[in-house]
Amino acid sequence: MLEKIREGSQGFWAKAILGLVCITFALAGVGSYLNTRGEQPVASVNGTEIGTAAFERAYENERARLESQYGDSFADLASDSGYLKQIRQSVLDRLIAETLFEQTAEQMGLRISAEQIKQRIVNMKEFQLDGKFSNDTYLAILRQVGYQPSTFRDTMRSDMTRQQVVQALLGTDFALETEAQQVYQLQQQTRDIRYIQVPGSDFADQVEISEQEINQYYQSHIAQFDTQEKVSLDYVELKASDLQADIEVSDDEVNQYYQDNIDTYRTEGQRKVAHILIEFGDDEDASQATAEEVLSKVQAGEDFAKLAAQYSADISSAENGGELDWFSKGDMDPAFEEAAFAMTEAGQVSAVVKSSFGFHIMKLVDSKQEQVTPLAEAREQVIASLKQEKALNKLYALHQRMSEVAFEVPDNLDEVAEIAGQKIQSTELFSRNDAPELFSQPAMLNAVFTDEIIYQGVNSEVNELGDNHLVVFRMHDHQPVRTRTVDEVTAEISDTLKATKMQQAAVEWTQTLLTQLNEGQDITAQLQDKSVQWQEQQAMPRYGSAVAPAISNEAFKLASEGTLSRSVIEIGGGDAALVEVQKINAAETADDNQLAGLKQRLQSLKSQQAMSSFVEALKAQADIEVFAKI
Repeated sequence: MLEKIREGSQGFWAKAILGLVCITFALAGVGSYLNTRGEQPVASVNGTEIGTAAFERAYENERARLESQYGDSFADLASDSGYLKQIRQSVLDRLIAETLFEQTAEQMGLRISAEQIKQRIVNMKEFQLDGKFSNDTYLAILRQVGYQPSTFRDTMRSDMTRQQVVQALLGTDFALETEAQQVYQLQQQTRDIRYIQVPGSDFADQVEISEQEINQYYQSHIAQFDTQEKVSLDYVELKASDLQADIEVSDDEVNQYYQDNIDTYRTEGQRKVAHILIEFGDDEDASQATAEEVLSKVQAGEDFAKLAAQYSADISSAENGGELDWFSKGDMDPAFEEAAFAMTEAGQVSAVVKSSFGFHIMKLVDSKQEQVTPLAEAREQVIASLKQEKALNKLYALHQRMSEVAFEVPDNLDEVAEIAGQKIQSTELFSRNDAPELFSQPAMLNAVFTDEIIYQGVNSEVNELGDNHLVVFRMHDHQPVRTRTVDEVTAEISDTLKATKMQQAAVEWTQTLLTQLNEGQDITAQLQDKSVQWQEQQAMPRYGSAVAPAISNEAFKLASEGTLSRSVIEIGGGDAALVEVQKINAAETADDNQLAGLKQRLQSLKSQQAMSSFVEALKAQADIEVFAKI
């Protein structure tokens, strides 16, 4: 068969057709180059395009910022596609706003000079060494983040131009002292109140629920009776620690590992010294002469601590007789360190030593010699390290083999379990909200609740749950979303309707108390009949009160005090409450510091509101098109 095909491909017509096909592909390829447009924009703002590259760069910068802010927990957040979509949308909104600011700046004739950009770059701390601008550092950082100097200057020009608009807008907001004083008075005001809390449960015997009401509620709220999708899984779990039990280590391996990692069992030598530092100053020779003079005094028997307090430029150590903390090799200036480790006996004094900081006279206070833990003592630790290392190597090898088999044999976990040397385990049915710990991480939940796992019934990839912890799973059972029948939820609906009716009955009864009070009647008998009473709260603050939040909030909504300042409200737990404000206590006058802080916060709030309104106004007047799904 193959021979006939080969022979047929050698004929004239076969070659002619093949040639036409080649020409067609060639022309199609050339046409694709000729017709290919440049970078597709993500959006257009009044004709100014926001390119895909600019958007993706801004998005990656925002991701890096959030990762730095949230640390390891960002990985869990990032596993949620909805969360990432929100980030991308916020980045696009910001780029649109920035473009609008640039266009506004251009319309206003705002400009940034090259000298202004240069000064801004020179003053950026990121590009400074020892407080001075370093061109090498500047270029190195730009290379690291993928910028050319010209591109960075253009970016700086755009940013600084936008800032002119922002500063012009924010600079117009201010807060008056009278505003701050009024806000302070409202925030710090307290109230004397009394209230009656009436339990809804006291009216349980007055409430009846009919079958018709249950059916009506069911039909009106049918969406809330949908169940959650649930799955149960078969899985194979493997940890590096599972592999260590079968690993054996020979004496030769122990000896070799110990020799290869001898530094692990070595305790470095340390020194504790006191020193007197004479800085170089304007005249290095004079400073060295001073150091030699101080050394002579030390050698003559004068007190080292007193000389350190008198002469040393290291103020922090001079107050402690010149003593420094313990240090090892590599911790200090090389010259200083060499001289310190050359001394072997406590009390020994060095010659004058020149370092990058100045001239030192050192005295050895104490020393710790280098020590190496012998193999006999370190043997158990070496064996444990070797077993762990071997287990990790084996785990990595098994990881690869498990991945291959899980893919090649997708309809069961038998071979995966055999390779891992572990049993297949199973979970109970669970939803996203009650997953077992092994599958409760957002990344794992997203891996479980997929069409491939649930509907195609294949094995998962090898998932890493943390350091040296693997799991492969497949669906065991699936319970899709369904709407529970009215019979299944009758008790639940009945309880809900009862609670609502009991609270409404409590509100209506409490409302009669309010009416009677407003008419000047005595309600003592009614209170005794329900075993409730007035409760008082003196000088209740607006925030942080021990009173139920609903009662506190209502008390501060009432505008006056006395008989006209009463109301009935529903509160949590199905109860009702009658609230009465008896007295409004004015706050003390704010001092200057309190007012200054409050004015600043008010000004900041006004600025944020103004900025938001300004951006929305610009958007409303702009022609904005979004071309791509974010």
